[in-house]
Amino acid sequence: MPTQSTPSHSEDAPAENAAAENAPVDGRADFDFFFGHWNVSHRRLQKRLQDDTNWDVFGGTCDVRPILGGLGNVDDNVIELPGDAYRAATLRTFDPAARRWSIWWIDGRNSATIDVPMRGTFEAGVGTFLCEDVFDGRNIQVHFLWSRITEKSARWEQAFSPDGGKTWETNWIMDFARQV
Repeated sequence: MPTQSTPSHSEDAPAENAAAENAPVDGRADFDFFFGHWNVSHRRLQKRLQDDTNWDVFGGTCDVRPILGGLGNVDDNVIELPGDAYRAATLRTFDPAARRWSIWWIDGRNSATIDVPMRGTFEAGVGTFLCEDVFDGRNIQVHFLWSRITEKSARWEQAFSPDGGKTWETNWIMDFARQV
């Protein structure tokens, strides 16, 4: 996907964008749609893996820029969780040999810890990422899904599986709208 003209966060951004535009078609440009500034509408399940049906709905923002000459990107998030607003960051890197992305989440409330990496790829405009993790002392699988990607919007969903992928509970949805 071609990169979009957005304000840069650093003097290196024009070189990063040029590198991304000339990148091989191997998957490294899959997240180029995400560069820029976004408003985020969050829906987060209040209790995960407890058959809960109550959702918190709140806003936020996300600023995304390329790094590593197009082999990665980083975003800075403001998450307006009711009563507990915080900042977080995502680091994504692309492995050209494996043609696969790795994604790490850093929660500003515990910035000394980085989450287990999610790994995956995009196919037909949909990104699917998986990892093994632990939640509340239970071994789980985690699934990220990137979909509904346009120039002005995108959706991210997170789901947990406590049974090796037989069943999944979607517990967080983020709808992104590009800032004008």
